[in-house]
Amino acid sequence: MNREISINEIDGFLIGHDQDMQGATGVTVIICPQGASTGVDVRGGAPGTRETDLLNPTNLVDKAHAVMLAGGSAFGLDGASGIMRYLEEKGIGFDVEVTKVPIVCGAVLFDLTVGDWRARPDGEMGYRACLNASNRSCPRGNVGAGTGATVGKILGMERAVKGGLGTCAVQVGDVKIGAIVAVNCLGDVIDPSDGTVVAACRTDSGPGNTEDILSQSMGENKNLLAGNTTIGAILTNAELTKAQATKVASMAQNGYARTMRPAHTLFDGDTIFAMGTGEVQADVSSLGAIAARVMERAVIDGIRSARDLCGVPSATGK
Repeated sequence: MNREISINEIDGFLIGHDQDMQGATGVTVIICPQGASTGVDVRGGAPGTRETDLLNPTNLVDKAHAVMLAGGSAFGLDGASGIMRYLEEKGIGFDVEVTKVPIVCGAVLFDLTVGDWRARPDGEMGYRACLNASNRSCPRGNVGAGTGATVGKILGMERAVKGGLGTCAVQVGDVKIGAIVAVNCLGDVIDPSDGTVVAACRTDSGPGNTEDILSQSMGENKNLLAGNTTIGAILTNAELTKAQATKVASMAQNGYARTMRPAHTLFDGDTIFAMGTGEVQADVSSLGAIAARVMERAVIDGIRSARDLCGVPSATGK
């Protein structure tokens, strides 16, 4: 029987955030001091990632020590330098005899059109996110990588709605599995449990429909680059190989597809990591199915936890 839990109840992980509320950008870090078998699935046409090739099952290193989710577009990848510095200071990393090299994977989203475009995550922000990392609480909404997130941008930023960071986790027997995600999609967000529109582009007559707008503009070359990509991670105490973690990440993308319409466009770089600490045995297909469900709920949570920021209204009007 599924029991809903806090994502902080999944042992072996520490989650931390740091953000610039005026600049509207931030960093979220997921640290696994003992290392976690990690896989990744990258979809959409505009990804911004770090060390994802390392997660290919044919490559040497089999565990990551941290995953970074950040704003700032490609500039935000700099946040990982501070995470590496912090982990090396703690003696965490892949042992190469002279030192330990932390394996830090990451992905970034585009938030430069919210707040101050000159504000980007850097090494200091990544380091502070590590200092804030704990297993006691995980704030949501306008925090970390979700700080400058927005959704429903098909009609421009002036018609967008605030996105944010969301989480959801469950326990099934001894298996714990959760999702953390920064929701920053081009499209609208729908609750698949009842079809409710949670957030959508704003029109003069109410919430719009991004898929309809896209289909009606067939043949027009729109520049929709300004403001997309949803990034997240699945965390579990289950035992996984890199190949199995990659499969779980791939199945978790179904959670994106069920909630974001459309998902995986040429203008999104939708990315999901999956990390397993190896404490319990679990069926990979079952894990993947649950991963998609918790990712669904985490996406919805990210929207409902968000608040107005820098002139972008939230779906809840707060």
